[in-house]
Amino acid sequence: MTKTLLKNAEILRDNGSVTKGDIFIDGSVITAVGNISDECIPDKVIDCSGKLAIPGLINTHTHAAMTLFRSFADDTLLMDWLQNKIWPAEANLTADDVYWGSMLAIAEMLKSGTTTFADMYFFMPEVAKAVTESGIRAVLARGMAGVAPTAGAALTESEDFFHQYHNAADGRIKVMLGPHAPYTCPPDYLKKVVSLAQRLGAEIHIHLAETVEEVRNCEQQYKMSPIKLMDQLGILDCGVLAAHCVHITENDINIMKAKNVRVAHNPGSNMKLASGIAPVPQMLKAGLSVGLGTDGAASNNNLDMFEELRLAATLHKANTLNPLVVPAIEAVKMATTFGARVLGLGDITGIIEVGLKADIVLLDMSGLHWYPRHDQLSLLTYSAAQSDVDTVIVDGNVLMENRRLTTIDEEQLKFEVQTRGLRLTSF
Repeated sequence: MTKTLLKNAEILRDNGSVTKGDIFIDGSVITAVGNISDECIPDKVIDCSGKLAIPGLINTHTHAAMTLFRSFADDTLLMDWLQNKIWPAEANLTADDVYWGSMLAIAEMLKSGTTTFADMYFFMPEVAKAVTESGIRAVLARGMAGVAPTAGAALTESEDFFHQYHNAADGRIKVMLGPHAPYTCPPDYLKKVVSLAQRLGAEIHIHLAETVEEVRNCEQQYKMSPIKLMDQLGILDCGVLAAHCVHITENDINIMKAKNVRVAHNPGSNMKLASGIAPVPQMLKAGLSVGLGTDGAASNNNLDMFEELRLAATLHKANTLNPLVVPAIEAVKMATTFGARVLGLGDITGIIEVGLKADIVLLDMSGLHWYPRHDQLSLLTYSAAQSDVDTVIVDGNVLMENRRLTTIDEEQLKFEVQTRGLRLTSF
């Protein structure tokens, strides 16, 4: 196992403070932070002078291969976007397309400081292949639509995928079940998902209460909100990662708190699709775990977690006319510590601490936007950019150094996705 020393770093701690020191990594684990004993002899030393060491950013909700549809269908309503653009294009996808689209997403995420992501899509073995080869950490779910002709097959594929890939890639891959949403998965189908989740001991990744239309239709059809419907069907008893949760009530939040529902907040996508603004301050006040996500690149249109972090810290101030909500430390935790909890990885990653996995990002603070340095936490929240990411370490492995990816050929990647993206959207 490789032993790596990160020397002379400025280290972001979980309380928001920044301390100068070293970080020693033995294999995949952080074994020392601060003053390193002379007994710790490294195989590799990285000089971190002028660098801020932060926990790797955690993208709690995306559809990685949808990078292939970036810039294809913009400035349209969600259901029109899905029904007339995205779903017809997705019908043309092959397994190889999903592999290359996922690899593009992973490369983009690594270069912008993301070390863990949660993905819901299909051809998931190809996504797992891209995760394995690239070295990133991921929580993967085979998307399921109960109204689709493939509904039954999706359940079978999800079970097979769980057995084959849960804890795969040296533990870097975790698997959830992925029923798409209440409007694509009728109650009888969701009951089958619950049964499968209970049998496997799997958790669930689902879209909930994303739009006004979704909530209105659910209330008209079932006389209750999507959150309450999921509770009655037993979905919330399985351990849930709920994406969006934009249009929820105080009663919904109480149900979510009681059932420990974890939320993926996607401010960029919600704004671009005009879905609305999730009541994040209220969720945080209630004690819910809320992480940040980009959603797919087709509806964002990037996978830049620095952008989501800044949006989370500013959007809710504007929406509530209160500059005190979602302060810098809370926004940063949503992108790191809270994100890890949301994905069920709080005991593995999310902070720079002895005993946790070495998922670390080094930010180059030489840019003019890092001066003067009154408060590095504030600079990280409101000034930092993905171009500041210099080095990315996942599971103790250096996946990017001096802004050069070590496991992905960027030129081949660009050729593959350009060719495939144009083919998929030529209808």
